[in-house]
Amino acid sequence: MITTREVILVKEEVTYNTDPTPTAGANAVLVENLNWQNEGARMNERPSIKASFGSVQQVYGGTLRTVTFDVELKGSGAAGTAPEMGDLLESCGFAETVVASTSVTYDPASTAIKSVTLYYYQDGTLMKLTGARGNVSFSLPVGEVGKASFTITGHVSAVTDATLVTGTYDSVVPSAFIGAAFSIDSGTPYSAVIANLSIDMGGSLSLSPDANSADGYGEVRMTTRDVSGSFDPEHQLVATTPFDADWKAGTNFALTTGAIGGTAGNIYTIALPVIYYREIGPGDRDAIRTLDVSFGAAESTTDDEISIAFT
Repeated sequence: MITTREVILVKEEVTYNTDPTPTAGANAVLVENLNWQNEGARMNERPSIKASFGSVQQVYGGTLRTVTFDVELKGSGAAGTAPEMGDLLESCGFAETVVASTSVTYDPASTAIKSVTLYYYQDGTLMKLTGARGNVSFSLPVGEVGKASFTITGHVSAVTDATLVTGTYDSVVPSAFIGAAFSIDSGTPYSAVIANLSIDMGGSLSLSPDANSADGYGEVRMTTRDVSGSFDPEHQLVATTPFDADWKAGTNFALTTGAIGGTAGNIYTIALPVIYYREIGPGDRDAIRTLDVSFGAAESTTDDEISIAFT
């Protein structure tokens, strides 16, 4: 089996843990760095007392499965049409708002979080995850294509032999993170000179045991989130930007990437209305003094720590 011959299909579930049968024509997602691992696998030891030191066979007690992969940050090519990763974002605690022919925006949700079914075709086999939810983080190195990194956990059925399907993907080419008007705003916008921006939704999953389930686990539920991130600005004089004082004072800022991309249907903007510094440390970029700034994101009202708008 060849690792570069693999396909991921993802479709939102109508009923939790019920396969909606994703198709290669409508539900394929172009991914990178694809992998899987068992989650919460139970192998029960049997510490039998007998004449020999030899152990007895352990007993399998169920498992969930986690699939990880990266997806390019890009639009669908048509303003008001959700991107390929739309269902995945919803399964990671986002709510989707569509304005026809204009925009698709994703904001955090605390209720009615969607679940997905994920088909993982390897070169000759098929693994199905149902009732899946997860977490997502975003990485935007300057001059490179931004990526969303997904960790999706769900119930796995038996792996079967299956012919590899050919996915139909959006033909849109993503834009690099340049010319984006990145800023930190506390009343006076500060266009920090950075090389990297990262954001993590910090979603936590509850993997509850369930004796009635074939795999010994019940619904995969999201229970908390802690949106956080980091960036690495060039150091400034205190009179210009007092990072240390702002950290200690708990000063609030609004962070925005600015619009990334310039073609309608393939523009995205990430905004966090209330961030605060959690830690500040020294850095060095090509002999230029920088700071390593980590931040947390708070709500401005309710469920609005972050928004991702595709326009």
